[in-house]
Amino acid sequence: MQDKAPDTTALPRRSFAIIFGVSMATAMGNTGLISVLPAIGRSLDIPDPMVSAIFSLSALLWAFSSPGWARASDRYGRKPLMLVGLSGFLVSMMLCGAVVSSGLAKLAAPMTIFILFLLARALFGLFGAASNPATQAYVAERTPIEGRTQAMANLAGAFGLGTVIGPFLAPLFIFPGVGLAGPLYSFAFIALGMLFVVWRFLPDSKPDPDARRPLRPVVGGAPAALPIWRDPRIMPFLIYGFIVATCQTAQAQTLGFLILDKLDLSPAKAQTYIAIAMMFGAVAGLLAQWGLIRMFEMTPRQLLRWGVGVAALGNLIVALSPDYYGVVVGYAVSSLGFGLARPGFTAGSSIAVGMAEQARVAGAIAAVNGINVIFAPLFVFLYQHFGPAPFIVNTLLMLGLLVYAFRNPALRNADPKPATQEATTLAALEKSDEG
Repeated sequence: MQDKAPDTTALPRRSFAIIFGVSMATAMGNTGLISVLPAIGRSLDIPDPMVSAIFSLSALLWAFSSPGWARASDRYGRKPLMLVGLSGFLVSMMLCGAVVSSGLAKLAAPMTIFILFLLARALFGLFGAASNPATQAYVAERTPIEGRTQAMANLAGAFGLGTVIGPFLAPLFIFPGVGLAGPLYSFAFIALGMLFVVWRFLPDSKPDPDARRPLRPVVGGAPAALPIWRDPRIMPFLIYGFIVATCQTAQAQTLGFLILDKLDLSPAKAQTYIAIAMMFGAVAGLLAQWGLIRMFEMTPRQLLRWGVGVAALGNLIVALSPDYYGVVVGYAVSSLGFGLARPGFTAGSSIAVGMAEQARVAGAIAAVNGINVIFAPLFVFLYQHFGPAPFIVNTLLMLGLLVYAFRNPALRNADPKPATQEATTLAALEKSDEG
């Protein structure tokens, strides 16, 4: 049985499963790498802040390339860009594995290994960024607006499931002979399998011919003509999303060092405890995205508020926790909050614009989700000087966003419009365009 035509408003299950797999494979690799990175860094004698900085160049390239990849997906279609993104991820992971293997074999000095690791990871930021806006736009343009929040939550669930599986598999992939480089090679082979599935089974969405030429300005359409970073419909969501992503990344990258120090174990022995903590957090995120959002039919406005409120509580628990078990509980609570907040700003920004701008918005969301990583070394630096500091900062930032979610007009009115109202609006726009 074949998929429906690309212009249908209902996304076929097989197509969504493939899109889900693309996001999950990337999340598995990235969170699996994050879970083993503290152990890798200390095994290679690389200072903790520098270990965290390995993601920084990649994050900058991700942020700057994402809007361009989003425009390319409008021009060439969603599927080709997913293939580019998965290929970038595959090559980057293989090279990172080779660099770690060289470091473990003492073939180069720690600083040389750090630079090579930084460059290998940078390939993911440059080319891996292609798949994220393509997958989000693929889902958004095939989902009716009343179901957009749940569709985005389900897609975010792919990230959540990947964050469960990645840290769980990472210790199992530490094979004799390759050691801590094993997970990197393994995740690369998983990406290779997903690359074949997309190439062979995902229906190709042919780009609209109009996307191949510049769009003519719409008279009176000032908001759409503004750069995405200044568009008042989108900018509040980007600010919110950037701060949420920054806090979540900072917490995830600091967690491994915190557990290593709490347990006072060798990097290899502590890896299982780090994986368990990350798995509890990921399961909590999935509970939010696949359980609470669906059960209570939560709207973007509710998600924007509840997400940061719960995340603030979780970070406070981690900051005050005296032992490993308290850290795990706090991390799970904060992950539950982030699991609510991320679909909130993703769906809210998608609903704020029309179909023609979905890839544009998806590219901006991908950019803010990437560039936040550059601040992770700062949080690790704070942790080295005062353990609870990163989590206290996160708590304060989340409380500030809670106020922002209540006071900002765009966030306060982020719920989807009734279908009849949207149809009326679209009809009016079409009529004015014909005139």
